Amino acid sequence: MKTVYFDNAATTQLRDEVIDRMGEVMKTNYGNPSSTHSYGRQSKSLIESSRKRIASHFNVSASEIVFTSGGTEADNLVLRSAVRDLEIAEVITSKIEHHAILHTIDQLREEYDISVKYVKLNDKGDVDISHLETLLTSKTKQLVSLMHINNEIGNKLNLKLVAELCKTNNALFHSDTVQSVGHYKLDLQDIPIDYLAASAHKFHGPKGVGFAFLRKNSGLRALIFGGEQERGLRAGTESIHNIVGLDEALHLSYKYLETEAAYILDIKSYFIEKLKQVLPNVTFNGQSGDLDKSTYTLVNVCLPISADKANLLQFQLDLKGIACSKGSACQSGSSQNSHVLTEILDNDHLQRPSIRFSFSKYNTKADVDYVIDVLKEFVD
Repeated sequence: MKTVYFDNAATTQLRDEVIDRMGEVMKTNYGNPSSTHSYGRQSKSLIESSRKRIASHFNVSASEIVFTSGGTEADNLVLRSAVRDLEIAEVITSKIEHHAILHTIDQLREEYDISVKYVKLNDKGDVDISHLETLLTSKTKQLVSLMHINNEIGNKLNLKLVAELCKTNNALFHSDTVQSVGHYKLDLQDIPIDYLAASAHKFHGPKGVGFAFLRKNSGLRALIFGGEQERGLRAGTESIHNIVGLDEALHLSYKYLETEAAYILDIKSYFIEKLKQVLPNVTFNGQSGDLDKSTYTLVNVCLPISADKANLLQFQLDLKGIACSKGSACQSGSSQNSHVLTEILDNDHLQRPSIRFSFSKYNTKADVDYVIDVLKEFVD
């Protein structure tokens, strides 16, 4: 049976070069980076070399990169420390952020009684910049947390515009860039953002490792306590092979970015075209169907099929070897609704099945043709 992996927004396949590099490190560099003997120094050198190369991709200092277990920990580090240590009294965010943001903010509101304000969105899920400007007029100390690319609908935020707006209004700006790092170049000297989060497994690196960018003199303090690793900002023996794997994956992603992005965009465009031919009444959630206003890596599709067929859709796709993500808020059998789609879709579209298909360099147009042929079976 043919298999198709169209769930790259969830996680990506490791590059062979990354696997080889990680294997080499695991075999030869097993010293504890905190040890002062030669084994430890060699491991420490690998970590710092990786940190320096990662920082170079964003035009920042190596000291501004803090390794974490992934994007969720990086988000928690920024949000919790900002409220606890910088006396942030008000957080501005949106209702379609990743749960690493929303659930953390909910917890912080309980613990510290902070004020939380949600910026308005249009019916496509885009941030209302005028409303954000209004929210930023508050006299309280504020932190804005808005993701660069939405992980469900692919909408792109104008990161530079929002960063400059926050700076003008003396507000700190944090962005979850998990879906954009490795897929878009970010010059953080040009974009005056204070903090961002990234995760290696979104750009063909290993799971369990990521990083936070913390602007110099950020004032943030540790979330995890113990040793003095990561300059006291993140205790725990470093996962050397994962850090090197992150570095290698990011290096290769940016080395081949132009070619691979064009290739993936062509697959997305082909998928949209074929889908419209088979399902003329298909709609695309958020801006995901617009090649200019959404990321090139995913599309979120609302399918015009009957309820009885919709109930079996995800199950049948899996049986056919197709990996993708369910995105509808009201599908039968769904244990957890999509908070993103619930926020932006009307009731009629919420009753229909929505599926997120996300692409990578390892996909082909033959994969698209196979998925389209399977979807044809569900056409009424």
